[in-house]
Amino acid sequence: MDLSIIIVNYQTYDLTKNTIKSITEHTQPFEYDIYVVDNGSKDGSIEKLKKDFNNESETGLIKFIRNKENKGFAYANNIALKKISAQYVLLLNSDTIVLDNCLEKSLNYMETYKYVGVLGCKVLLPDNSLDKACRRSFPDFNVSFYRMSGIAHLFPKSEQFGRYNLTYLDENDTYEVDCVMGAFMMVRSETIKEVGLLDETFFMYGEDIDWCYRIKSANWKIVYFSDAQIIHYKGASSDKTKNIGLIYEFYRAMYIFYNKHYKDSYLWITTAATYLGIFGLLGFKLFKNYIKR
Repeated sequence: MDLSIIIVNYQTYDLTKNTIKSITEHTQPFEYDIYVVDNGSKDGSIEKLKKDFNNESETGLIKFIRNKENKGFAYANNIALKKISAQYVLLLNSDTIVLDNCLEKSLNYMETYKYVGVLGCKVLLPDNSLDKACRRSFPDFNVSFYRMSGIAHLFPKSEQFGRYNLTYLDENDTYEVDCVMGAFMMVRSETIKEVGLLDETFFMYGEDIDWCYRIKSANWKIVYFSDAQIIHYKGASSDKTKNIGLIYEFYRAMYIFYNKHYKDSYLWITTAATYLGIFGLLGFKLFKNYIKR
């Protein structure tokens, strides 16, 4: 098998269906299968998806895995990752549409450049603008400060201040980055065997950054590849502006990542400032959410 695609579904029937169709409705010039992992949906979406793709299920093109409860995005992907033997794995969000020859182009790139452990594509929002999260630097103290203070927004073309979303680089070029997003993340199986699975400590956010950090630390390259493109209906599957639990998980992921990768490298005063920033923003977002509700 050349490629195994993992799609995590959590009560997103229409979105997941469209994501799958954007792949299966086109003839792919390589061998692939799709793992749809349901995270304990209560809306009947997994039953409807099985019915819609019954033929593909019978041929083995699509494999359905149902979890009894929602233990997070990393956990769900790991369930499938443990079953896969393909040369490449693609983590693909359930709120995406795969465009044109995106998968073929991505596979060809990975085949050409054997040192690439992870490939991310150009991710477009429905208005055709770039989803800036698809190419990032690791959120160390300086990078995070520039972003949270608004300096990055004021000077997006600055190589120093615009590092978080790499806004000083041309979105239509291809280059090495620190991190790509879990909405589209093609990973070499050899790389996964070396660095291990996703960290299930992260529930909903941060697991992609953590994986990229570990992969890059193992001397694999991570590349943003603009020739391959998808559409991302961002927030459609998990709108954290309306869900207190998701707001908490977003900032909890920051805390986990900092403690895991940066805490031992900084002075205590820097760590204290980081904690203050994370929990201060969490409190502000929760209060803002409460006011809106």
